[in-house]
Amino acid sequence: MRQNRLAAIDIGTNSIRSIIVETAGNGKYRILDDEKVLVRLGEGLHQTGAISPAAWERAIEALSRQKKIIDGYRVASIEAVATSAMRKAVNGRELVAAIREHTGLEIEVISGEEEAELAALSAQHNFELEGVRHLIFDIGGGSLELISALGGHTEEMLSLELGAVFLTESFIKSDPVSPSEHQKLRKYIRKTLKTAYTGERTGMQCLVGSGGTVTSIAAMVAASRGEKFDSLHGYELLRSELVHLLAMLARKGDKERRALPGLNPDRSDIIVAGVTAVDELMDFFQVNHLKVNERGIREGLILRALRRRNLLPEKKRRSWRESALEFARSCHCDEGHARQVAKLSRQIFHALAKRYGWGDKELRLLDAAAVMHDVGYFISYSSHHKHSYHLIRHADLFGFTPRERELMANIARYHRKSLPKKKHDEFTRLTAADQLLVSRLGGILRLCDGLDRRRNAVVRQLDCAIDKDLLRLTLSGDEDMSVEVYGAKAKSDLLQEACRLKLVLEVRVDSDLQEEKGDDDYEEPAGYPDRH
Repeated sequence: MRQNRLAAIDIGTNSIRSIIVETAGNGKYRILDDEKVLVRLGEGLHQTGAISPAAWERAIEALSRQKKIIDGYRVASIEAVATSAMRKAVNGRELVAAIREHTGLEIEVISGEEEAELAALSAQHNFELEGVRHLIFDIGGGSLELISALGGHTEEMLSLELGAVFLTESFIKSDPVSPSEHQKLRKYIRKTLKTAYTGERTGMQCLVGSGGTVTSIAAMVAASRGEKFDSLHGYELLRSELVHLLAMLARKGDKERRALPGLNPDRSDIIVAGVTAVDELMDFFQVNHLKVNERGIREGLILRALRRRNLLPEKKRRSWRESALEFARSCHCDEGHARQVAKLSRQIFHALAKRYGWGDKELRLLDAAAVMHDVGYFISYSSHHKHSYHLIRHADLFGFTPRERELMANIARYHRKSLPKKKHDEFTRLTAADQLLVSRLGGILRLCDGLDRRRNAVVRQLDCAIDKDLLRLTLSGDEDMSVEVYGAKAKSDLLQEACRLKLVLEVRVDSDLQEEKGDDDYEEPAGYPDRH
């Protein structure tokens, strides 16, 4: 038995998911296995009130296989819960007993409120929500859980019968869905929300959603944008995109929906009802911004297990900056060099920001990319810039969207060697605007890497002045900086090309110059926000 390994199983109305993790201390863990099986446990439940024999057998088969996988990892404990379908079914207790007999698993049938708490635990672990009024929701096959909160303070918690399977079986009989059916569906969702939610609806700044419907929405929107990400965790979209997506889905029959890029064919029959519920939720709370939590309840189970074992530290404010620095440290980067390059990059950024309309979002991309640009050394020196791209792209970084991870990976990739080319697939799949942003920010990073050629922070201060098409950099320090000037000239090509600027380097040696206060603490300019 491995004491640092835990497993969690979420038995939902539509699917059964299991996850196996290995804890690393300080509340952190890495995923060893993640299994999902579509069982449709709630199939026909609305009409009969019972779990059907076919769904019963599918559940036993899936859980037997998942239990064998879990046993193979020799985990110390298993957290297994069942949600809406098992709560509602008249034979739910009998199925719990059958699962225990066939697999040895002890299943806890949790309430809707407990389900909401697990979803909130995961969302608060993954997103910066301090001081933000927000709504966390998890939509499954049978129910929809809602948690409205301000920062870490919960205002209201609800579990409503608004799951995708339940709504489909209750309202959608035709294919494609008829306008009258869709209108009745919308009316029911609105009435349910209005009756159940008694709190203040205004002032919500964002929604954080989890569940198969939400990840399917993200996958379809990403496909329509031509985006390809390994993970959609942290993906962001606007309600306008959801409205257009729903209009398209409602026009199509099941056969057409099954062929849609980004949509799992097994979910095609319930997707219209699921997306309608999310759309009505955004309309009800007048929120324009949706963030995707890929992890949801099963991660909540892991976090709860860590808390019960006193392995989850007291909650503290998480920072995207610390996340980037921790990742760089885990790759054994030269931290002094990383901090110096980030410091110099910020100074050039501020000189150019007004010219290109850059703000805090662009600054945090450059800052984090600068800190992580050399993580590829962890694999090898040769082509380490390319290794940096892949490591950053796949990193589990707090506070960054999939698009932002892709941009940072590209910015870091061009800190040395070749400039962006049409044959570079990772660059050409970006939008034209993002290609230009990567080239300009990558040019800054590339130049600043040259400005610390000896990796000893000899450039103590960098003064930047821009006049039309001329960028003048004055390097200040207390010793010879000829190597740094040479390095900067050699690596100024991308910045000059992307920004259409001519670079002039000047040197000022001052033996009395002291290093800027606070640099060792990786401090940023005043007003530079942590929150994304």
